Amino acid sequence: MRTLPRRHGDLALLCGFSLLLLPLLSHGADMPLGSTLSPSNSASWSSPNNTFTLSFTPSPTSPSLFAAAITYAGGVPVWSAGAVVDSGGSLRLTSDGDLRLLNGSGAVLWSSNTGGHGVAAAAVLQNGNLVLKNSTGTTLWQSFDHPTDTVVVSQNFTAGMNLTSGPYVCTVDKNTGNLTLRWTSGGDTTVTYFDKGTGTSSTTGNNKTASSPPTLTIQSNGLVFLTTGGELTPESVVAYSTNYGESGDMLWFVRLDADGNLRAYSVARGGGAATAQWSAVTDQCEVFGYCGDMGVCGYNGTSPVCGCPSLNFELADASNSRAGCKRKVELHDCPGNTTMLQLDNTRFLTYPPEIAVEVFFVRITACRLDCLAADSCVASTALSDGSGLCYLKVSSFVSAYRSAALPSTSFVKVCFPGMPNQPPSQCH
Repeated sequence: MRTLPRRHGDLALLCGFSLLLLPLLSHGADMPLGSTLSPSNSASWSSPNNTFTLSFTPSPTSPSLFAAAITYAGGVPVWSAGAVVDSGGSLRLTSDGDLRLLNGSGAVLWSSNTGGHGVAAAAVLQNGNLVLKNSTGTTLWQSFDHPTDTVVVSQNFTAGMNLTSGPYVCTVDKNTGNLTLRWTSGGDTTVTYFDKGTGTSSTTGNNKTASSPPTLTIQSNGLVFLTTGGELTPESVVAYSTNYGESGDMLWFVRLDADGNLRAYSVARGGGAATAQWSAVTDQCEVFGYCGDMGVCGYNGTSPVCGCPSLNFELADASNSRAGCKRKVELHDCPGNTTMLQLDNTRFLTYPPEIAVEVFFVRITACRLDCLAADSCVASTALSDGSGLCYLKVSSFVSAYRSAALPSTSFVKVCFPGMPNQPPSQCH
């Protein structure tokens, strides 16, 4: 008779231990309230077909930090929850139904904000969508509505959503229906360097909003569509991927990369590395800010490389040429002793909204002298394409492109004397 209580106790401990293991062993099962993932164990939540898995993965730039990410079979990330955490962090589905990312000290870094809304479980679906649902299976929150930098097949990327990667943001404009790429600074400065659509409007002739918002999708055959009003037409096709229509067990996705370009990729199941099949910006050097402030983008063969305008500058970070350049002597340290150094076949990139206030019709000499005389002007570009346009750069951040094919001459303001780069290569 004395052994009976001990057996019940052992059974209770075993059941409790099994419940703790449930999130570790789950493949496609719903994750109940109280489930937790952490970098310190091998716990993961998987889709029913094991194609997508939510777990902590090491940060590619800081291996001691981890991201709670959904990855495709083979390790390609398609979504992540907020910031990275140290090994003491965790992702928890709380007892009141809130999904939270916590750092090692317990501070909440990210939340689904669903606490008290009836969430009963979480699940990773076969299409890679992480959903929080109530007791009847109704979805109350889904990762597809909160993308990070990637859009996968069967996911709708609509007006009002953002893809972000560093200072770069991708959106679908709710008014024009266009796909836009923007560079943003830490302040209020925004530059739109890509703005293209299908030529159709997202509003009707009576100025009433279409029944469905402008939406970007990628199909399982590699077609990238941009639709307005929910209609698929031949004009809706943004891009045919280079391997359009190719069959096989693979994933197609669109991703905003760290270099500011939006690309369509394909990756075979378990293949690991994805292959780019289309790029929104065909010339990488036309991505604003790619080489940082005062950086100059050029090409070493087919690869973009970054350097400085002249020997009056040095890399802001010697270990990262994309971090931009800084003057060796600042302009405020040489009042009245500045000069405009000529840069052949170079253009200081000028996009909206800057183009509205920085463009003038003047000759090349005036383009140089007007900038020299203006305290706020740091550089200028005279186009040699017959347009007579001159860009006077008064921005706090400037981005340049150098190529022998560019019909333009630029000038950069430096402390005297101007020291041009030495041929044959100006890039590092």
